[in-house]
Amino acid sequence: MANVKEVQRIIDNNNVVVFSKTWCPYCKATKAKLNELKAQYEVVELDNRNDGDDLQDALLEISGQRSVPNIFFAQQHVGGNSDLQELDKRGVLKSRLEEAGAYA
Repeated sequence: MANVKEVQRIIDNNNVVVFSKTWCPYCKATKAKLNELKAQYEVVELDNRNDGDDLQDALLEISGQRSVPNIFFAQQHVGGNSDLQELDKRGVLKSRLEEAGAYA
């Protein structure tokens, strides 16, 4: 339960958050796309945290998705890399990021 609260705290305190693992190619693609758009976002590298596995379990409880990247815009679950890339392909990613407050 404490892990669910920690994940929810991270989601609530950031306009855009990506739960990631440093070695994951899909996570790298997500971060590259957000960097390309110069979006401001928080990254939680689960493999760099002692509680990373527990946080990943909590993500399953919160979002229904345990895989990474696990992306949230304005406290709303977006999905994974394929979902983010689909938003970009449809031409709505930047506006969704703007709505989420990812630009200063």
